Amino acid sequence: MNQKLDDKDQGSTPTEELILAGMTALVTGAGSGIGRASALKLARAGANVCLLDLIDERTADVEEEIRGMGRQAEFYDVDVSDPVRMERAIRAAADRFGRLDIVFANAGINGTLAPIEDLTPEAWDDTLAINLKGTFLTVKNAVPYMKAKGGSIVVTSSINGNRKFSGFGMSAYSSSKAGQVAFAKMAALELARYRIRVNVICPGGIETNIGENTKSSKEVDKIRIPVVYPEGSQPLEHGQGRPEQVADLVWFLASDRSSHITGTEIYIDGAETLL
Repeated sequence: MNQKLDDKDQGSTPTEELILAGMTALVTGAGSGIGRASALKLARAGANVCLLDLIDERTADVEEEIRGMGRQAEFYDVDVSDPVRMERAIRAAADRFGRLDIVFANAGINGTLAPIEDLTPEAWDDTLAINLKGTFLTVKNAVPYMKAKGGSIVVTSSINGNRKFSGFGMSAYSSSKAGQVAFAKMAALELARYRIRVNVICPGGIETNIGENTKSSKEVDKIRIPVVYPEGSQPLEHGQGRPEQVADLVWFLASDRSSHITGTEIYIDGAETLL
């Protein structure tokens, strides 16, 4: 049965709601979309949450909503590609809460969509700086605070660059997303001795506002190859997934329910990439 639930109905069952009690979670890109839904889900499960994003009323709203649940939340203004701001923010978060158990490296952009010959080096660098370097900086700065007790790191990658390659003009984006999977596997092996698990989620089409940071050039049309699915490209629900569905997966990977899972990418796309 496919039961559609609104955001307020996404709470945990009574036996699950405090499974993360006493833990501290850090979420990048926490102000909207998957980041917002996951921050709220982790808070409902008992975690206090550090919200990392650029200054935006949406992130402040998430902070207020989490505090309304009786959890602690703190909003840190960061550019995830800036090493200095990331080091300061994560250090401040760890000092504020005294521990760091869950890290969700989620911030990302689509960037500029253009044929390879038309894509500027600056546009390439911008996309990889946010998506791949941002993931590296998040994990690098969080690890020292997780080594003593272990924990879970979850990275938001994508079907693009891993199981789908028909995102025409998305060579920079897809490269960054493939790089995240490789990085997470390396990190999973390196950090296993500290009982830190590292996994990757690869969403398909999800109802978010990532289109706000997408710049599609007119030159993309000259490389586009028609891919047509008359009855839709998302067989399971005949439409895009919801951020709350991804948040459920993040919650599972953050909790001890996934205690023997690490170095794994999990696709959440409603069978979109099986066509």
